[in-house]
Amino acid sequence: MGNEAGTLDERLQAFVAKSRPHVGPPARDPVNQPMIRHWCDAIRDTNPVYTDEEAAAQSVHGGIVAPPTMLQAWTMRGLEPKPAEPEQAAAPQADGPTALLHEAGYTSVVATDCEQEYKRYLRPGDLLTVEGELESISGEKRTALGQGYFVTTRSTYLDQDGEVVAEMRFRILWFKPPQRSSGGG
Repeated sequence: MGNEAGTLDERLQAFVAKSRPHVGPPARDPVNQPMIRHWCDAIRDTNPVYTDEEAAAQSVHGGIVAPPTMLQAWTMRGLEPKPAEPEQAAAPQADGPTALLHEAGYTSVVATDCEQEYKRYLRPGDLLTVEGELESISGEKRTALGQGYFVTTRSTYLDQDGEVVAEMRFRILWFKPPQRSSGGG
């Protein structure tokens, strides 16, 4: 592990400069009523436009729609890779920015914030794909958790017709855990 391309900051910014959108595989399942119902039960959302066909038909939506907060649920991978997916698909990119941060001692991670913008409600039958891109990496910051870098990704959610239905920015902090003193006790 040498310093072959400059400082850590320069190397991280090179990843941002080279970043291009990557389209993932389609969701395993289309938006569907059973999953909407399970979600609403789990979070105790009783809005009838999500679960009551008659009430939804009479609403401004003209039919069942999915809660916007379910956005990520439709495209989450399962616990096991699909047969057509190589096992490496679940592993972090060995030569990516997160591997570089890890090698430099920024081994801890915490999600810091997420912004979502919904373009339209999802309806049963919509089949989503996600186009993801590394948007930015901050310079090193001092935080209450330790020294670290904020890594921001942008995800664009597309329906089966290629229409953008939502966008999300997700920011995580990769940080060096504070060193514990080795005092007696």
